[in-house]
Formats: sequence, structure tokens, C-alpha cells
Amino acid sequence: MAATVTLPRLTDLLATLGGRRVLSGRVHDPEELRLRVRAGLPYAALESLQAGYGLDAHLLREVLDVPPRTLARRKNRRRFSPEESDRLFRLARIVTLTAETLGSKDSAREWLQSPNRALGGDVPLRRLDTDLGSRQVEELLGRIAHGIVS
Repeated sequence: MAATVTLPRLTDLLATLGGRRVLSGRVHDPEELRLRVRAGLPYAALESLQAGYGLDAHLLREVLDVPPRTLARRKNRRRFSPEESDRLFRLARIVTLTAETLGSKDSAREWLQSPNRALGGDVPLRRLDTDLGSRQVEELLGRIAHGIVS
């Protein structure tokens, strides 16, 4: 039986995405955040996630599945498309959940970028490029949170 994973706290997730400064004001509830993702998240949300957790920029670009030239255009336009924003939100959600589960951003950074035996030696961050891979990482985090050897 798979352990259930709880979602990260909304305030922590918003902080990962840059908070009020990046999101242009306060987000009051998940529905408002969903609408902002559909409208396209600011490019600064990626910068905030990367800086806040010290994650490898190349790995993040792979996970987001955004080629370098497209990423440069998004930076100039200062906004991601809705589809890219959805992938960025998924990444931020799991990164935040990892920090909550492991107790710190430093622990999350280390765990996300290190090969994991429970994932067949794959780096958890690399799995976040698909919904299925993200669910595998979430399940593993749930097992860790519940003290199940992983």
C-alpha cells in the first residue's frame, strides 16, 4: 500500500515561487493560484525557486522541457506559457514538499540532486519532467514521511 503524500502548505509553496514580490500581490487560496498558473507564471518564479534551493540550472531546464533559446525568450518576455507554468508549478510543489518532508532546503537540494536507489539510481529531480515520475517521487517522499524504509 502506497503512503499518501500531503500537499505542501500554501504559504511555503508561494514562498518557493517568490511570494508577493514575484507573484504581483497576495494569493489568497489555491483557486487563485490555479488561475495565475493558467495565465502564465512570471519568469522570476523560476529564478526564485533556483536561488532559494540552489538547484542546478541545467537540470531545472531539462525538467521544465524548455530549450535554451525558448527560455531566453521567456526571460525577455518575463512570463511562461500556461503549459510551462504548469510544469514550473509541479516542480515548485514537489521541491517545497521535499523541504517540508526532510526538514530543510539544504536537505531537499541534496536529496533531489543525488541518485536514489529507490528510483533505480535515478536523480529525483530528473523524474519531475513527467506527471508519472513526479508521482513516483511524491510516493517516495510519503514513504519517508511515514518512516517506511526507502
